[in-house]
Amino acid sequence: MADTTVRIDGNTLRLPGGVAVRFIRTLRLPETGTHPLPPGLGEFPVRRVSDYPDTVPEAWRARGGVMLPVYLREAMWLSFAGTTEPAALQVGVGKVCAVSGRPWSGRLARKPQNYVVLPRQPWLDGINSGKGTVRQFVAVPLGMGATVEGQVTGEEVWGGVQLQSFPLDDRELARWREQERLRGERDVPSVKTGGGFGAALPMAAPPAPGAVPAPGAVSAPAAAPAGRARAAAAMGLGVGGSMRQEVYQDDRPLKHWAKEPAGRVFVHLVTPPEWRRITGEAPPESPVDRAAYTRAGLPWFDYYDEDAQDLARTDTLGAVRPVGDWLGDDHEPWQDPAPHQVTPLKDAPGKPVEDGDW
Repeated sequence: MADTTVRIDGNTLRLPGGVAVRFIRTLRLPETGTHPLPPGLGEFPVRRVSDYPDTVPEAWRARGGVMLPVYLREAMWLSFAGTTEPAALQVGVGKVCAVSGRPWSGRLARKPQNYVVLPRQPWLDGINSGKGTVRQFVAVPLGMGATVEGQVTGEEVWGGVQLQSFPLDDRELARWREQERLRGERDVPSVKTGGGFGAALPMAAPPAPGAVPAPGAVSAPAAAPAGRARAAAAMGLGVGGSMRQEVYQDDRPLKHWAKEPAGRVFVHLVTPPEWRRITGEAPPESPVDRAAYTRAGLPWFDYYDEDAQDLARTDTLGAVRPVGDWLGDDHEPWQDPAPHQVTPLKDAPGKPVEDGDW
C-alpha cells in the first residue's frame, strides 16, 4: 500500500509524491490596482496539532494537521519550490477551491480545473481571478463573513487552508521517471545556482530570491503551557489586492493523474496570542510596513511563462469582495515600486502529520 503520510520538515509540509509546500509571509497589497509580485519575508512557523493535545481546541485535534500563527489582515503565499515530481495539488480556503471556487472535492476536475500543476506552478499568492492575475490571500477571523468561505458558501465553519495531492498514475509516473533518467544522461553536469522566489528571508537582510532550506530533523516543539484546552480564535482567508500571476492550465489528460489523493493535510490558522498560549512560543514579529519596504529600494518581482496557458476566472471567485469591504481601510501607506525595483523571473524526512476527520 502506498504511503499517504504527510510529514513536517522544518517549516515545510511534504505530501506524498514529492510535493513540498511552505507558507510565506509577505507585504499586503492595496485593494485597488494590479501590482507586481510582493517579496517573501520569511516562512510562517508550522507545528503539528498532535504535539499540543492539552491546549489545542478539541475540534482541531479531531481534524489533525498542522497550525501556523497569522496576524489580522496579514498576507501570505504558498511556495511549491522543492517539489520533485509532477503532482496535481488542490488548495482549499475554508474548503472552497482557490482555483475553481467550487466546494472541496476528493477528485480532480477539469471544467473548471480545481487544482494547480506542480512543479510548473511555482507558487500561489491568492485565489484565481483570471487574465493572468490572482487576488492576494489575506487573513481574517471567522464570523464576519469576510472570508472566501463565508462569501461563497454563506457559512464560516472550517477556516484555515486545506491541501490534497494527486501523483501521476503508475504508468505515467514510470514514463516520466524514465524520461528524466534519459535527460539526465544527456545533460552536461553544471553548477546550479540556488534560485527560487520566496525563500525564508531574515529581515536584517534585503529580501531576494533564495534557495529552499535543506531538509533536516524537526526540533522538538516547546512544551505547551499547562491548562485545559479551550476554543481558539479561528482564522480564515479572505482576499486583498490583485497581482500579476498566472494559474496554469493543465496540459496533461485528466486520466494521467491518480484517481485518489496520495495525501492531504488541514492547516489551521491561529492568532498570535493563541499561538503563544497553545505552543508556549513567541509568535513572529508583526508584518513589515510596505511603504518603508518600497522606499528602501528593495525588490518586487514579475514572473511570466510564455509557454503556459492561464486559467480563466470562474464566476464564483469573481464575486468575492476584498476584506476592506468588511474591516474598512486601515490607511496603511502605499508607494508604487520604481521600474528598476521589479525583478523579472523565469522567461524574464521529518515527523508525520496526523490527519483527521474533515
